[in-house]
Amino acid sequence: MVQSVRTRRREPLIPVNGPIRHLVDTLFIIAGSFTMAMAFNLFLLPNQIASGGVSGISVLIKAVFGIEPAYTQWLFNIPLFVLGVWLLGRNYGIRSLLGSILLPLFVFIGKDWTALTSNPLLASIFGGIGLGFGIGLVYRGRGSTGGLMILAQIVQKFSGLSFSFCVVLFDAMVITAAALVLSLEQALYALIGLYVTGKVIDMIELGFNFTKVAYIISDHTEPITKAILQDMDRGLTKLNAEGGYTGESRTVLMVVVGQNEIQRLKTLVQSVDADAFVIISNAHEVLGEGFQKIKAS
Repeated sequence: MVQSVRTRRREPLIPVNGPIRHLVDTLFIIAGSFTMAMAFNLFLLPNQIASGGVSGISVLIKAVFGIEPAYTQWLFNIPLFVLGVWLLGRNYGIRSLLGSILLPLFVFIGKDWTALTSNPLLASIFGGIGLGFGIGLVYRGRGSTGGLMILAQIVQKFSGLSFSFCVVLFDAMVITAAALVLSLEQALYALIGLYVTGKVIDMIELGFNFTKVAYIISDHTEPITKAILQDMDRGLTKLNAEGGYTGESRTVLMVVVGQNEIQRLKTLVQSVDADAFVIISNAHEVLGEGFQKIKAS
């Protein structure tokens, strides 16, 4: 049985498919593409950090043939976008085309920017942060910067492999090429950058709010339920369970709270039942009333 908290604003501030939403999405894609270009030109390219994707390929081609990375990125992005629309359908959308064009454009505009560090470790860390932050903004705008992501989706569709495996596979190929073309050490720095990028993308996608989910097992579920609903203004779910040792039926309370509410919840439960069994774990993302609104893709 699911209990409800008091009614909160049900409609999103910005309609999910209105003109303002599309404008906000476009601004996210522009800002994200620019941030990625800054990270690439200020950290990754000067230090030859080829941390996966088409940007990593452009670093390698620059090192071997001296071709401007922006040209390489356009050379890969545009045909891959056309291939994606052909094989994956028109739903790929204008936002993907926008990112595929803007990122190389910003890279070209900033090609003469001065590197902020010549230390490859710092470059891989801060370049990875900037790249991840930019990609996260593009994803927030429901867009894409194209490249090997498109190729990964195509391979996923026709091979049955998972999308995450395809992405890792292509990134691994780029980093392996970096070990052969540049050096093993440069490939290791690229791995650091790729790891940092992934972590920052998760942070941007999932948000900065740390949420916890608590499971409460007690012989006094009703007063605890009342206290959570009234004192904490949080909803909860009652789960029907059976004791593994006793075989008795019992109720488990599941409640999701913010990081700053954990101590209050523990104090509240203890005040009702000092012998209650409480399990608290991390919740990576919580969508719905009282938390983050579900966003249409």
